[in-house]
Amino acid sequence: MSTPVRTRAARKSPAERSAEIVEAARLVALEHGLAAVTLRAIAARAGVTPALVAHYRPSMDVLVAETFAAIVAAEIDEVADLLADRPGPRERLGALLDTLLDGTRDDVTIVWVEAWAIGRRNEPLAASVREQMDAWQEVVQDVIEDGTARAGFRTEDAAAAAWQLLGMIDGLNAQALVRWGDQSARGSMIHGAVEGMLGLERGALAARD
Repeated sequence: MSTPVRTRAARKSPAERSAEIVEAARLVALEHGLAAVTLRAIAARAGVTPALVAHYRPSMDVLVAETFAAIVAAEIDEVADLLADRPGPRERLGALLDTLLDGTRDDVTIVWVEAWAIGRRNEPLAASVREQMDAWQEVVQDVIEDGTARAGFRTEDAAAAAWQLLGMIDGLNAQALVRWGDQSARGSMIHGAVEGMLGLERGALAARD
């Protein structure tokens, strides 16, 4: 009887293997949450052994932090591109609220919620969360400052207004994860509050064709 021929997995460079592990961690986090990013889960997703994951990423705390940062940075870039296509500050702020509250980004919301909790005992993750929160505040603050300059927004502190707005978005999205309240009304609920906060007339942030 002939002996079956065993095929070896293709050898990959350290850079290729490292990139595979990083991508596997990102997919695990988006599909199952940040708490699911473990050696075994990443190894299974990448088709390698846990020992190999540990070889390339010896600190799971750091890998979790890097995974979180990659997911959030990608979302910020995506939203920034979306806003760049809008003609003015009112349209940009309305689009920002709509895209962050329409339920299509709940996978990233789960990552955020778990990051705040896990970050209490994972300092690299906590530092990454603070950095990404600052990045989001900068995005929103830029829109508000532009609106104050040329679109009738009224606020004495754009940074504080951005912080408050993000707090409202995060709260509504977190509530929706446990199906509390009318999930489909997240966007419409916040429009009126933000318009009032910025001294705008009712409906100023509504989408326009």
